[in-house]
Amino acid sequence: MNITLAAVLASAALAAVPAAAQDGHAGHAAHGAGHAHGAARPGAAEGPHTQHGHAHAAFESGRFHVRVDGPEHPVGDVILVPGLTSSPEIWQGLTEALKDRYRVHRVHVQGFAGAPAEDNAAGPVSAPVAEDLARYIAEQGLVKPAVIGHSMGGTIGMMLAARHPDSVGKLMVVDMVPFMGAMFGGPGATAESVAPVADQIHAGMASGPREAYNAQAIASINGMINTTSERAAAIRHMETSDQQVAASAFRELIVTDLRPELARITAPTTVLYVKFNDPRMTPEITDGIYQASFAGLRGARLKRIDDSAHFIMLDQPATFAAEVNAFLE
Repeated sequence: MNITLAAVLASAALAAVPAAAQDGHAGHAAHGAGHAHGAARPGAAEGPHTQHGHAHAAFESGRFHVRVDGPEHPVGDVILVPGLTSSPEIWQGLTEALKDRYRVHRVHVQGFAGAPAEDNAAGPVSAPVAEDLARYIAEQGLVKPAVIGHSMGGTIGMMLAARHPDSVGKLMVVDMVPFMGAMFGGPGATAESVAPVADQIHAGMASGPREAYNAQAIASINGMINTTSERAAAIRHMETSDQQVAASAFRELIVTDLRPELARITAPTTVLYVKFNDPRMTPEITDGIYQASFAGLRGARLKRIDDSAHFIMLDQPATFAAEVNAFLE
């Protein structure tokens, strides 16, 4: 893989893969561990937070908390997992389109977009989030929910579906490959061989001045979102995310190779992706990379979305909603 492609994917995850509108949950920091809730009846949620108009699931975790929208008797459950430093607001448009029929569970990862770091303050993020998502599904009494994950959220979705195949009814991965480290190590790269690169990137992200970190993130955000009106909110998500959590989570993405686990996924899977933001990377080359990356996932449906950057739900909301509807129905 060429270095430009590596940089594109690196910035896609590293640079704040944030997104839609500023989360009104800056006030979550004041709640601290108050996001940990006791077990409740299946699918139960706390009462609506009138300031925000949604409810929080009654679920105890230091890894994430969950917003819940939808009818009392939904046709099904949909779990939405955003990417690195993203707020659940990335899914606002999709939630509005689905919540009359489906119960929508929007994950807010601790340490991102104004939420306190809690258990994500040190060490891996995606793998423990995936484990707690499996527990969330069980404790909430959800039956084969559909899971949609963007970027790092796609990695979490693949982990969940591979390691807990009975928990997931359908899986959609949005613009993420199963081994991002391949973009840093070239042909034959392994999680072990790219670990030194991951360590170097982690050290730079974790210890660098916040001003420099923010400047790099802003530049990357501009390349990840074509719709200029969405960028300012994405920048605010990044600015209110924990730098240490982001650094640890990004290192984990580089050294996580899910290709050997893809065969364990039994849920019907759709992968949406965009052409890499490099003039040398044609649509056909991009298609080939995704086909090779997901070769181990039998029956996966791969679909390239044109005229979009990394945040398909922001750049092509109507197309994205139509793809999700087809995926769900």
